[in-house]
Amino acid sequence: MKGIGYAIRLLQIQRALIRHGLDKLLLAMPLLRPINLFYDLLPWNWFRRRDTLPPGRRLRALLEELGPIYVKLGQILSTRRDMLNDEFAKELSMLQDSVPPFPSEQAHRLIEKTYGRRAEDVFMEFDDVPIASASIAQVHAAKLKNGREVIVKLVRPGIRRKIEYDIGFMYLFAGWLEKYQRASRHLKPTNVIREFHKTILSELDLLREAANASQLKRNFAESDLLHVPSVIWELTRSNILVMERISGIQIDNKRALLDAGIDLKRVAERGLELFFLQVFRDSFFHADMHPGNIFVTKNEQGDVRFTFVDFGIMGSLSEYDQGYLAQNLIAFLERDYKQVAALHINSRWVPANTRVDDFESAIRTVCEPLLSRPMHDVSFGVLLLHLFQTARRFNMEILPQFLLLQKTLVNLEGLVRYIYPELDPWSSMRPMLDAWIRQRVGIRGIVKRIGKEMPVWMSRLPALPHEALGVLEQAYRGGGERDANASQFVAAELRRNQHKTACVTIGCALGIAALIAWISLPSSLPGHHTWPALLALASAVTFIGMGLSR
Repeated sequence: MKGIGYAIRLLQIQRALIRHGLDKLLLAMPLLRPINLFYDLLPWNWFRRRDTLPPGRRLRALLEELGPIYVKLGQILSTRRDMLNDEFAKELSMLQDSVPPFPSEQAHRLIEKTYGRRAEDVFMEFDDVPIASASIAQVHAAKLKNGREVIVKLVRPGIRRKIEYDIGFMYLFAGWLEKYQRASRHLKPTNVIREFHKTILSELDLLREAANASQLKRNFAESDLLHVPSVIWELTRSNILVMERISGIQIDNKRALLDAGIDLKRVAERGLELFFLQVFRDSFFHADMHPGNIFVTKNEQGDVRFTFVDFGIMGSLSEYDQGYLAQNLIAFLERDYKQVAALHINSRWVPANTRVDDFESAIRTVCEPLLSRPMHDVSFGVLLLHLFQTARRFNMEILPQFLLLQKTLVNLEGLVRYIYPELDPWSSMRPMLDAWIRQRVGIRGIVKRIGKEMPVWMSRLPALPHEALGVLEQAYRGGGERDANASQFVAAELRRNQHKTACVTIGCALGIAALIAWISLPSSLPGHHTWPALLALASAVTFIGMGLSR
């Protein structure tokens, strides 16, 4: 049955390609090029009219006909300006994830199958007409038995099987591209499909989405800047999500915001602050920030408060990624193209053998015409577009977490410029970036990180002699005959591990001493009581660095 399903889906795809005049995309591959000789003789070409629409528009129409999974892929590809030219990216960005709702009878059957009870036994009220309908799920309004208003998100019945078929064909086509189209190899389309597959499977698991919402809500528990609807955990399953129903004004409805007395400039400024806190403070950000997912109200103090919905796609950055991103943004703002090039090479976005001066020159050629304008006229989306197209020549590979961040940043920039065009987003974010970097590399930041890592270092100290013996034993066994060279190697390893253990032990002891001095020394001599702590801290970092680098 599975093979029959694949065959039927393949015929549907072939018919759609022919209908939109895109069947030659497949025939362009070397494996199928011999068929080009007989292309005009193929039956479907006998009476076909010549299609005058641009290729990008035809591709958009093709994806819309193939269904919601291909529409979602097109939306993701529209942010990959390194892979697509302007025409295709613009057309794909117009794809709308709006799908006809599935019948209410199916919704009731899904609820009854999941809970073992009818919808009217679970909810006081359940609206059969959905509020929203998308490719993966649809949303209904409901009321709990205690009178609380909620939304009920239901995964589309049978969607997993459809995804399995379509993803299989996407992997097949991406593999063909990598194998037969040399220009596409460094773009690694199979990696794009793999990330898309991961994203869409995570959207199918509503328990994961509920956990994402819960984490984001906890991050802003002490703030009035963001409200995240509460999850009704006792009714949430992998295919059903029940959450608090929210109210607010959609962020792109400027007229309604003004009528409610909400300052548009404040919305733009606070939106940038919200983005910064998610990325740099919490390293956990909403990665699907289109207008339909963001609502605005006033908090109790009369200031702007945002409400997010739809937590299926979230992003996170490591501490290293955060530092890399902040340094890149500041280097762009200061037009330090050599620093930008060095950061890309050091982070392995481009191969390590890339010449810094060549890459710097290419980046300067792209950025200088854009950054010579007033900063409020500079579009980060356009800047990324030109950078990606330039870096393609240097075999640049973008990491998945930065793809999500780039998409979020471009969406946010578009919203800010639409809501309040006079605001310069980069000047607004610069003080936040500078403060974050000072906090990260300053003395207190270093002390905080050492204090955080100290338990890990101390827990590993007792194991260092054992690890040293393991290295010696491995060297002894792998050396073959126990000749003079092997003996010298063993002796060198022993000395190296002794030095490593001693340095790390002394460094950790000095680190503890620094913390004790910082906390306990009297402060009766302002400006002087910190010197013992700073001296001990500097010595600790030196010894630990010596130990770890050996």
